[in-house]
Amino acid sequence: MFVRVWLAVVCLVFCVGSLSPAEEPRKAISIATWNVEWLYDDYRGDNFSKLAKEQSAPSSAEWDWRREALADAIAKMQPTILALQEIEGGQVAYKLTQQLKKSHQLNYRYAVIRGSDYYTEQDVAFLYRDGLVQYSRNLQNDEMFRSGDYYNVSKHLLGQFEWQVDGQAQRLLVLTLHFRARPDKADLRVRQARLVHHWLRDAIVAGENVVVLGDTNSEVMAGTEKPTDDLGVLRGLHTKGTQDDLLDLHLQLPEDQRQTHLLPGKQFDRILVSQALNTDDPARPDLVFRKIARRKDLCVRGKEADSDHWNVKYYDIPQQERDLSDHYPLVAEFEIR
Repeated sequence: MFVRVWLAVVCLVFCVGSLSPAEEPRKAISIATWNVEWLYDDYRGDNFSKLAKEQSAPSSAEWDWRREALADAIAKMQPTILALQEIEGGQVAYKLTQQLKKSHQLNYRYAVIRGSDYYTEQDVAFLYRDGLVQYSRNLQNDEMFRSGDYYNVSKHLLGQFEWQVDGQAQRLLVLTLHFRARPDKADLRVRQARLVHHWLRDAIVAGENVVVLGDTNSEVMAGTEKPTDDLGVLRGLHTKGTQDDLLDLHLQLPEDQRQTHLLPGKQFDRILVSQALNTDDPARPDLVFRKIARRKDLCVRGKEADSDHWNVKYYDIPQQERDLSDHYPLVAEFEIR
């Protein structure tokens, strides 16, 4: 494995991820992240918290609309790997993959492990075209817990992907997360970020291809992070040296396209990558970052972004004007050179 797991792996699943001889040689992959804002179906029998029941789709017709609209947006991106946040669980992920197949003839699989956010019952998930060979969740060990320096990440998923290119394995370690929200919880996010970086540090230092992406809920703007704030710690700026640092791809976006949330100026969603993904190794084929885009166009429906998104119930907004989420997707592309 690429990462030291400090407690027993919750789940380990092996999948066939290599390309078949009939397929064209892989030249690139794309990785996207999207907080899809309470993606819950209309069945409440598997929800236990009051909040989760309230946020569920009010009818099968509305659930059909939401699922179909999201599938349409995903079909326009067609990422190799899509990290989703605020998803209800495996059943919803499965239904979304079935919609992609039915409406767009796109074959996606999914990976979900139930987290420990019992208040919202939100989880994270991967939808992926191919390449996943294992996935898991990590926890602290007892010593880390007693230190008070770390805080468990209730919503995260770690996936190891692998493809064969010219007889060589292209490996990618991807961790999607959803950190604690609200400005007054920054101290908890710092401890969560320290834990995530601890899990991945050895892989980053070893020169592996590592991606951390998702909803950080950080109030820190790209390029202004410090070694003591949540985004700075997640990037590894709190340690000595730069060999374990992650690069923030947000800096590759134009400044007027860095907002990823309906709230003005908020850059909650991020894609961070190890130096290996930003450097071309001339001695072998390897994955190298090419570009990143914010796809607000796939999220906002109607004339403009919802101005009353939280003032009325989501499903009371007319469908033709209803945005798909209060977050906008990010898509990063990597080419094999």
